[in-house]
Parts: sequence; C-alpha cells; structure tokens
Amino acid sequence: MSHFYYLLGRFTSIETVPMSKKVITREEWERKLKDVKIRKEDMNKLVMNFLVTEGYVEAAEKFRVESGTEPDIDLATITDRMAVKKALQSGNVEDAIEKVNDLNPTILDTNPQLYFHLQQQRLIELIRSGKIEEALEFAQEELAPRGEENQSFLEELERTVALLAFEDVKNCPYGELLDVSQRLKTASELNAAILTSQSHEKDPKLPSLLKMLIWAQNQLDEKAAYPRINNLTTAALEDPAV
Repeated sequence: MSHFYYLLGRFTSIETVPMSKKVITREEWERKLKDVKIRKEDMNKLVMNFLVTEGYVEAAEKFRVESGTEPDIDLATITDRMAVKKALQSGNVEDAIEKVNDLNPTILDTNPQLYFHLQQQRLIELIRSGKIEEALEFAQEELAPRGEENQSFLEELERTVALLAFEDVKNCPYGELLDVSQRLKTASELNAAILTSQSHEKDPKLPSLLKMLIWAQNQLDEKAAYPRINNLTTAALEDPAV
C-alpha cells in the first residue's frame, strides 16, 4: 500500500517529460517507501471491508477477533446475504426471491430493474430445463407487461425468448444467456442491492485501489524507469528496465 501512495506522489511531482526517462533505483525507491506512513488500523479496515463485502463471514469473524477490527454491519447478515446469492447462483431463482424478501421486502419493491432481471433469470432457467410451454406462459404473464412499460426490458425479453427459436440453444446467437456467467451477473446485482439496503458499499475498496495502482504505474511509465509491481499477487518489486 505504501508503494501505491508513494507512486501517486512521484507521478504528480514529475511535471514534464524529460528527453530521457528519469531512472529511480530500487534502493532509492525502497528508502522512499519507508517514509510513507500508513496506519495499521486503516489497513485492517480495508481488509474487513473486503471480507464483509465479498461475504467471507467466517474469515471476517476470525479477523475481527485477531485484529480487533469491528465490521460496520452485523456479521449475521452476511450469512443471510450469501444464502440469497448461493440460491441464485445455483439457478433457484424463486428461492432467492423468497429469501431476499424475508431479509428486506423493500429491496425488490424499490428496484424494478433488479426484479425484472430476476424474473428474466427465472425464464432462462425454465428454458434451460426444456419447459417450453411453461416458459412461454411465464414470459407472457410476468415479463411482457413490464416490457411494454420499458423499452430496455422489452429488448432483453426478446433476446431471452429468442432462445426458444433455436434447437441448439447453447450455440445460438443468444447462447451466453444460458452460461453460468449470466447467473453470476444477476447474483452480483442482487448482492449489491442488498448491501446498499444495509448502508454498506456495494463494491469492496481493495480492487479499486489495485486498479488505481495499475493506472498510476502506467502513467509513470511514460516519465520514469522505476521498480514496478508486475505481479499483484506477490506485490514484488522488479528492478527498473534501463
């Protein structure tokens, strides 16, 4: 993390592009990194934010005990949220809807787009199961009225119903709707809505910081040669290429 903050400082301090890149040695870079002070409490909060947002309830509880970092929501709610997410990821949309209504009935009442996507996922699961007549009836009764009120809903409904026109649905132009990634996409949207209803960030802060790190390095690459972090997993500094 100190690498990130020092990196931003270096980027903003180099105002013009010289004829040749400035070379910053590993020794100089590491010496400057040691001068960047980051509170352990802030690092712990960042870790807890990630664990809570991503739903690692057991890890969050263990980290709370070991670090003394209190989460900003009741950890018991994570279990309920993950049960909703798991049901949706397994294709059991009706169970997911029932669980989210038990958790907070206003979530779906105040988010028509999310509710439509859940119903769309139900239609996809019916098509996946080969229940063609039931799928057509469900589309007509539950989704078509919503499509008439919203053009984007109508377009999504048409793409989904189009699956019924193909014998080999997995290899048709809209086959990606049957991919597991579509379930994950809908589950992620629902997870974000639950977090928002709990006054919690819908996305963890850590990935955003890593994206900023990559951006800052790419910007600084044009102005200087310095020890880079090329592997975010190990966060190892690599000597500057000169």
